[in-house]
Amino acid sequence: MTELVPLRRNRDFVLYQSGQMLSLFGSGISRIAYPLLALALTGSAAKTGYVGAIEFLPIVVLSVPAGVAADRFDRRRLTIASDAAAATALAVLAAAALTGHATYWLILVVVFVDMSATTIFAAGASGAIKAVVPQPQLADAFSVSMARGSIVRLLAPPVGGALFNLSRGLPFLVDAVSYAFSTASLLLMRTPFQEERVPGARTPFREGLSYFWNLPFLRTTVGMIAASNVIAAGAPIALIILADRQGFSPLAIGIFVGIQGVALLAGSAMSPLLRRLFPMRAILLSEFWMGLVYVAFIVYPNVYVLVACTALHAFWFPNTDSAIGAYSYMLIPDRLLGRAMAASNTLRAATAPLGPLLAGLLLAHTSAQVAIAVLAAPVVIAAVLGTLSPAIRDLPSLEASPAAAG
Repeated sequence: MTELVPLRRNRDFVLYQSGQMLSLFGSGISRIAYPLLALALTGSAAKTGYVGAIEFLPIVVLSVPAGVAADRFDRRRLTIASDAAAATALAVLAAAALTGHATYWLILVVVFVDMSATTIFAAGASGAIKAVVPQPQLADAFSVSMARGSIVRLLAPPVGGALFNLSRGLPFLVDAVSYAFSTASLLLMRTPFQEERVPGARTPFREGLSYFWNLPFLRTTVGMIAASNVIAAGAPIALIILADRQGFSPLAIGIFVGIQGVALLAGSAMSPLLRRLFPMRAILLSEFWMGLVYVAFIVYPNVYVLVACTALHAFWFPNTDSAIGAYSYMLIPDRLLGRAMAASNTLRAATAPLGPLLAGLLLAHTSAQVAIAVLAAPVVIAAVLGTLSPAIRDLPSLEASPAAAG
């Protein structure tokens, strides 16, 4: 048996992770700045919710064509083109904000372009980890990726809030520059992002969708993640709106959002240990049952309580996501990877725009308790249904073949 090279010594994996960490840091800065700028310009909770909803809309609209493109064209070129488009849009918004000419509609357009580029990038990069990481290390690789994202979520929001305090355009300028680091890392990688393609081969989307839909495990977990995404996407927007209403500064709001990153980082660090201590079924269900923590805010509606609830819930995201990601990459063959993951991303992201939209509208017209209760209800329902599901109860081994899991 060939001895596996530790991930820290895997050159292309380290390059990919380093470039994406810098890029994600820039994106994390702009993500906190988008709603802050919308609130500063409009003072409207509902309009701020629209900005949050637009962030997730491209995932629903573009995941399918992006997935087809990722299986048909060169994935590396697709990712580089996406970086260029996002950098341009952010530079425009930065210039407008720095000169005092930013408008609410410009925010909506730039958010849509930025997230459209991110969606296309994700499809193009869908084969990167699978290409450079051996199958037995996939779960650990996903834990590392989640840790990278956790560090970003820890540091980027406070930095974004601080930059916004200095100037409204600085967060977007930093994000535009960060895309250059992502592009450099992609250019330095040696491993192709896809296996050799058959010239002229057709890549119909329905083939990837059919393969994905015929696997009970993937079908079930995508539905559960779709339910969880309502609160995962909506709670941060609700937190930003409520904190702004109570007069907290952008820096303080950034710190509140960044605390979720602390929890994600802790969850990522603990993920390998938890996978050894608990059965995979418990790991997969952990994120969903933790949705019950939001009862604390319903009983005691305080911003600090909501910060604690979002952090406790977020701790379990890396455990569930690394397990689902490892199974997905094990079960889906490379030739269908872009399309099958596009189907997965589209279905589970379909509910994500509802989170910020509901958060903004409910906070504008009802109480904070009602808003959080509505947002949290789907994830608790998913916990119950997932616990009863045979697809989760009878999980295959990560060493099993795709055929054995179908």
